Parts: sequence; structure tokens; C-alpha cells
Amino acid sequence: MEMAFFGSNGEYLESTTPSSKGEASGLSSEGLADEESDAAVSTRTGSLSPWSLEDARSKEILQAEPVEPVIQLGVDVSADAEKDRGRLRSFDEQEFEAFKRIKRELFRDMPYLLIIDNLEIEKDWWEGKDLNDLIPRNTGGTHVLITTRLPKVMAFDTVQLSSLPSSDAMVLLRGRRKKDYPAEEVEILKVFEEKLGRLSYGLWVIGSLLSELAITPSALFEAVNKVHIEERSASPFLNSNDEGYCRSNPFVAKVLAFCLAVLEQAQGNRNLLSLKMLLVGAWFAPVPIPVNLLAAAAKNMPTGGNRFSKWNKCLSHTFAWCGGCGGLGRRGEEDAAFLLVRLGLARMSNRQPGCWIQFHPITQTFARRREYILAPKATVQGVRKIENPLLNLDHLWASAFLVFGFKSEPPLVELQAMDLVLYIKRTALPLAITAFTTFSRCTSALELLKVCTNVLEDAEKSFVTQIQDWRQGSLCWKKKTSKKVDEYVWQDVTLLKALLLETRAKLLLRGGHFDSGEELCRTCISIRTVMLGHNHELTLAAQETLAKLVRMRSKI
Repeated sequence: MEMAFFGSNGEYLESTTPSSKGEASGLSSEGLADEESDAAVSTRTGSLSPWSLEDARSKEILQAEPVEPVIQLGVDVSADAEKDRGRLRSFDEQEFEAFKRIKRELFRDMPYLLIIDNLEIEKDWWEGKDLNDLIPRNTGGTHVLITTRLPKVMAFDTVQLSSLPSSDAMVLLRGRRKKDYPAEEVEILKVFEEKLGRLSYGLWVIGSLLSELAITPSALFEAVNKVHIEERSASPFLNSNDEGYCRSNPFVAKVLAFCLAVLEQAQGNRNLLSLKMLLVGAWFAPVPIPVNLLAAAAKNMPTGGNRFSKWNKCLSHTFAWCGGCGGLGRRGEEDAAFLLVRLGLARMSNRQPGCWIQFHPITQTFARRREYILAPKATVQGVRKIENPLLNLDHLWASAFLVFGFKSEPPLVELQAMDLVLYIKRTALPLAITAFTTFSRCTSALELLKVCTNVLEDAEKSFVTQIQDWRQGSLCWKKKTSKKVDEYVWQDVTLLKALLLETRAKLLLRGGHFDSGEELCRTCISIRTVMLGHNHELTLAAQETLAKLVRMRSKI
């Protein structure tokens, strides 16, 4: 059973032959296997069913259970009911039980193929779980493939993988049309190969450009070489690894910058949907994205001026050679997405019904360098329109990190109070409840609800300060303010805070945290009593939750 892989930074990962017995193995290279390799593996292994934990450094993926495997395996990992065998189970016990159910299903005699891609550390930085907790020494009928830069994983020595052979590099450079070039143009292709360091991703993008633009290699090389890129991005989101990769692969950066310029030049100011989809797609989770969701986010991006105007001269030279991109005019959502696939910046995904595409991690990295102000906000606005949250939990978590930040990382998107209320009510709150009840992510869900509460409290304090300033201000200043609008929004913020407190109390009840739950519930009742009155149905509902907490505690 032989397998060939392409890495996440675009490098070719040499073919290898795993053992016929279930076991774990590690592949080490400057490049890490991505989903292109997953597809190759699943094709060649026949009866093996592939499950991939993509981009193992990504907080969106580590934050939640591997959603797709859990759903398709049919494993029930939902949170327990309030009582189990006569006693309440702690959150740690519930999470551990859910973890064991997944592990039991994955490592039985069923021949699964589990791929853990781009492993940077063996210990989960979110909860501190070790990789040995997930993967047993005896994996049953399951094969485990790990791609990493680490010298050793779980006491397994990694297999060092060689660079892409020159003959294979030339196949990628010739593109889908497999066009034959004269000798002088073939020499230019070899220059591309050298400049790109035989990175399969860069080679594939060049081959795609040659196929789609109908341009000669020499003209393309001249145009790409004229593109100027910033040595360092001003984006605060990029980590040191991403910045280091960008600096060490400047020609790849030029190629991708040229692709962005091609999209804008070809479509002008009439329809920049493909370009906008690329820019917002960088801020989604590194998993397949439904095209309608991607388009909804892209349409929230304002259309600015030509940010690539400094390259117009080299682009006009390019289009003089290729006659422009006649097929790149106005198009629908799926056509706009398919254009990104044809240019080698994304690929189609058949995991779910409908049209889905997935961006290469390198595409996302360079797009984040290009646009880190408007695109993240458009992504958050687009996520509100998700129709099936269960299939898009990764993207919901990605938007939560953009809005709330994480640990030392500051938020990238600052929402106005009303937008914040809508986001928490429609996105963050359902996400937390689903994570808790469906996937037993008790601690993570409660942490998200706590962060939402803290953000609302900050907004509440800001409104109180505004109202106090209004009351103490001059008559002229009062006429310029909108006191009534502020008060209405303040009411929405305060009532949503009460809802979050009640939700947290109900969830804490299921883990036996009665004291904390009671304190939150009493605060909720106080807020609703003041805002809505003693006999309002929401106030009475909170009082019933409090009574239930007291009854449960008395029985323990």
C-alpha cells in the first residue's frame, strides 16, 4: 500500500509504505501533508475510511471535538442528563467519557485511516491533553498518519521525506493543459522551479496561471518578477511561523500577489466577488467552506479603490500577451468560487451536499497579510447567515476568536453594541449550547459564555457612563446626542447579559456547581425584576431555575 503526499507549505512528501497492521507513523518534512494528501491516501488505501484532523496548530480545530468524524461515525458524545446512575457527573468526567467514546470507535477493528496534519506540539495547548491520550499503542484496525516538523512523535522516529523530483515539478508547471513549450520557454519553467524551491503548491499555482491566462512562461515570469511585496506585514494576526515562511519564500509571495492583482484587473470595479471571497476566506477556519456562506461574507466587504494600481503597468504587459481573461467577467457565486479553484488558490470539496471549497493554508496566510481590517469584520458578519450550525462549527469558533480574541491575542473585530448583541444572540450563544449539549465541550462552552458576559458588562458600563455624561452635559451637547437610542440598546445589552447568566446557571447545574449557578441565577433575577418586573414570564422562569438549583443541592 504505497502513498504519496503533498505538504501544507507546498512540498512534495515522498511515497511511503505503511505496515499492514494498525499502527501510528510519522512523516517529517519542511512541508506537512494537507488534504490533497488525504485524498490521495483514501484513494490508494481502498477500504480505509479517512478522517483528518487538519492543521493541528489551529485553535478552531483543537477547540472542538473533530466534528465531522463524530457526526459521520455516529458516535453519541452529547452531555449526560442531569443524573447518571443516581449521581451528578462532573464536567471533567463527562468530557472524558465523550473522549473515550470517540477513541473506542476509532481504534476498534474497523479499518479507518486517521490523519493528523501539521502537528507542532504533542500536548494540546488548550486543555493540556497529551497525544498519547488520543492514540493508543495498539490502534486496532486503524492506521494513524502524522505529519510534523518534530524530530520524534510518541517515541516514533519520523520518516524524512525528500523534495519533489524535477520531472514531477515539470508536470505541475505545465498545468492542466499539458502544453508543449519551445526549448527557451522550458528553460524559463526551470527558472520557476528553482525560484519556488520545487514547492508543489507554488508550482501548481504557476501551472494554473499558465493554463488560465494562456500566457507564455517568459511573459508570466517577467510580470511576476516586477511585483513588489512588503518585507513585513502590518497584520497583528500573523504568528512568527507565518511571517518567517513569508520572508523565506519571497517568490511565492510575489506569485500570490500577482494572482490577487489578476483577479482585480480582470474583473475591474464591476464585480470583485472572487477577490473578496479570497480575502474573507483567509479568516475562516482551515476546513471546507460552503460557497454561499463565503459569498455572503464577501458581499459585506466594501468596494474600495484599486489597491493593486502600482502593478497596473506589469499587468497591462501581461494582458497584452494573453489577451486578457475573457472568461473572468461577471459571474455567479459558484462561478466566482470555481475561478479561485482554476487559479490554483483553492480546491473543490465533496464532503457535504452543495458547493464547498477549501483554501490552501498558504493561500490563507498570504491573504491575511493582504487584508486584515475589512475582511475579518466581513467574515464575522457573514457567519451570522450560517444555515446549518452543526456543519459549520469550526467557522463559528473562528469567528468567536476574531470577536473575542484568545488569551494573549487581542480581538481583531470590534463590533458596535447593537452588532455585538446580535452576534452573541445569533452566533455565540447557540455555539456554546451546541458545544456543551452535542459534543460535551462543557469547559469550553462555559468559558465562551463567560467571555460574552464580560464583554457585555464592559458595553453596559460604557452606556452608563454615556447617560451620566448626558445628564451632566450642556443643553447644546444634549441636542447632538441620541439618548433614547442609547437607552434602548443598553436595555438589550442588559437583558442579553441576564440570559447569559441564566444559561450559565442551567449548564453549571448539570455539572453539580450549585453555588456558582445559584449566584448567577440570583443576579439574573435581579436584573429581570428591575427591567421587566416581578411577574414577567422571563423573571418567573429564572426563579424556577433557582428553585431547581436549591432542590438539587438539598438532595446531594
